[in-house]
Amino acid sequence: MNVDLYTLCWNDGVRLDFFFRHYDPIVNRYFVYDDGSDEATLSILRQHPRVTVRKFQRTHLESFVLSQKALSDECWKESRGQADWVIVTDIDEHLWHKNVHDYLAHCKQAGVTAIPALGFQMITSLFPAADTLLCEQITSGVPWSYMMKLSIFDPNAVDEINFSPGRHKAQPTGHIIYPAKDEMLLLHYKYLGIQETFSRHCSEANGLRETDLIMGWGHQYVWKFEEFMNSWNSFLTQATDYRVYAHDDKAIFPVPKWWLKSIEPQPLTSISKPNPVGSSGLA
Repeated sequence: MNVDLYTLCWNDGVRLDFFFRHYDPIVNRYFVYDDGSDEATLSILRQHPRVTVRKFQRTHLESFVLSQKALSDECWKESRGQADWVIVTDIDEHLWHKNVHDYLAHCKQAGVTAIPALGFQMITSLFPAADTLLCEQITSGVPWSYMMKLSIFDPNAVDEINFSPGRHKAQPTGHIIYPAKDEMLLLHYKYLGIQETFSRHCSEANGLRETDLIMGWGHQYVWKFEEFMNSWNSFLTQATDYRVYAHDDKAIFPVPKWWLKSIEPQPLTSISKPNPVGSSGLA
């Protein structure tokens, strides 16, 4: 199968190794929209043989979030007729399944066209080593509604994806068939090291614009350190091993699935041959 991935980046040099190590086994082509990086990001991107680098255009001058939404709603359409699946994601969002190649092939065969993910806020107090495969080494996380995203879909079946701001939800149109059982996970690796994460938040606050601040989009980027630590500690005390939900068929995901309110799922038999715990999913 052919898989294209679309993402936006800004000064993500230190995170790109994690990102490529995770997605390289399944992604054929990357389309990366850069928002004016001024460190090692562009050099790293241009060294990757499957990456096409493009400049991110802020189509809404008063809002980074609306500009990002506009890009996410449209960029993937160039994959029609060329890719079986597209992934629209962020650099710190790692989509995971214990048998991802088999699962995507099975979904395609069964007529599934949109694969939502069960979301986790992953967390570790120490920034991981550069050669880390995050889904194997950083396994503590909290089921989180903000990461319940529709990041993988068939570009040939979807007419419009209609993401909400931040891509936290979507209202896709076209021939939309969801799996009967949700097996794809989204591991959000934002909280990697306390000081590193807070510094990143402070830097990202500079990219917000007036409408973002009014609407509260990206509000976490303008937190004081005490507010940030309240969030950190809240996630830390609730964290569990995400693999419980990947390898235990009886585990019930505790976050409501927004996509169940709209379209009836297509019956899809779960793949029954799990990889050993610690195998890499997408990576």
